[in-house]
Amino acid sequence: MTQPKGALTGVRVLDLTRVLAGPTCTQMLGDLGAEVIKIERPEAGDDTRAFAPPFWPKTRESAYFLGANRNKKSVTLDIAKPEGQAIIHRLLDGGCDILVENFKVGALAKYGLAWEQLRQKYPRLIYCSITGFGQTGPYAPRPGYDALVQAMGGIMSLTGEANGPPQKVGVPIADLFAGLYGCIGVLAALNHRNATGEGQRIDIGMLDAHVAWLANQAMNYLATGENPERLGNQHPNIAPYQEFPTKDGYIILAIGNDPTFERFCRSFGQEALLSDERFATNARRVENRQLVTETLTPVMHSLTTAEWIEQLEALKIGCGPINTLDQVFADAQIKARNCVVQMRHASGEIIQVIANPVRLSGTPPQYRLSPPALGEHTHVVLRETIGMTDAELAALRIKEVI
Repeated sequence: MTQPKGALTGVRVLDLTRVLAGPTCTQMLGDLGAEVIKIERPEAGDDTRAFAPPFWPKTRESAYFLGANRNKKSVTLDIAKPEGQAIIHRLLDGGCDILVENFKVGALAKYGLAWEQLRQKYPRLIYCSITGFGQTGPYAPRPGYDALVQAMGGIMSLTGEANGPPQKVGVPIADLFAGLYGCIGVLAALNHRNATGEGQRIDIGMLDAHVAWLANQAMNYLATGENPERLGNQHPNIAPYQEFPTKDGYIILAIGNDPTFERFCRSFGQEALLSDERFATNARRVENRQLVTETLTPVMHSLTTAEWIEQLEALKIGCGPINTLDQVFADAQIKARNCVVQMRHASGEIIQVIANPVRLSGTPPQYRLSPPALGEHTHVVLRETIGMTDAELAALRIKEVI
């Protein structure tokens, strides 16, 4: 059976990104069918190739790199050299629709590859820049790091126990969101370009993206002018919506409305709470969240996690175990949804990667190319895309351009 084409089949991306925010954007575009040409420094490559251990067994490739670089062709190229810059221009002339970069603001100008230097020659080009703080503002020249942005953007002030220190999220979420917002911007610009013929610049700042996903907590502040307090695993606007200790571990109990709370109380011998004004509505429970926690803790401690899940699910009351990663990847739902994909690496080894979560019925994500070895596609891309000869390639190798 012929595999359906990706939604972005025929689109070519010139990827000048490294680490995580930019590669997240370009991996998503690659998964959706775009041809992604990843430019890497000769010898060293993307910084994340060295973000290890752990390495994937036998491949000697970092697990970090493998997680953000499938569906890309790796081309080693020194863009600091005039010959390298000339090749970038030949690739752009050769039909690249999109350029994605995450250099510091202004850094590409010294190579003649800034947006302002390319826009006239390539009016259809979509040029996406992902930086820590965007192209404007007093912080624009600063480097951006995930932990730094989490600290400056407020999420650390909201995460952790009330009496504990500020806490960052356990994965680099500021990087990831910036990459995803970058992909959204690219898709919007691509649709506009297809309608008008006009390319444009996309300016993604990690801090901007971070503030955008503060969501209800940001709105809580804007509505009141008061800094939200850290609540551990509790919800600022709903109660009970938190973890509770069980007889053998912990469980998340998520009661999202008053009818569900009433059903919980009537099912587990807590009818008296329904006549107590402090528990009568979600708003009152939020006002009395400590009382709610103290009242329900001994109730939840009476059964094991598995017993609670069985009974709560039967009543259609939100609940779930707090899984470790081995439990996550053994979970029946994760397996049923094929959330892990196997791919054959250039080394010959089979690796596993996390599946793209965007499920499209007609143009599903594809897993065409395993995360590449450094420079794996240099010769084939330069031959097939811009028509370089073996003699030209040999000369570039001697000059250490590729």
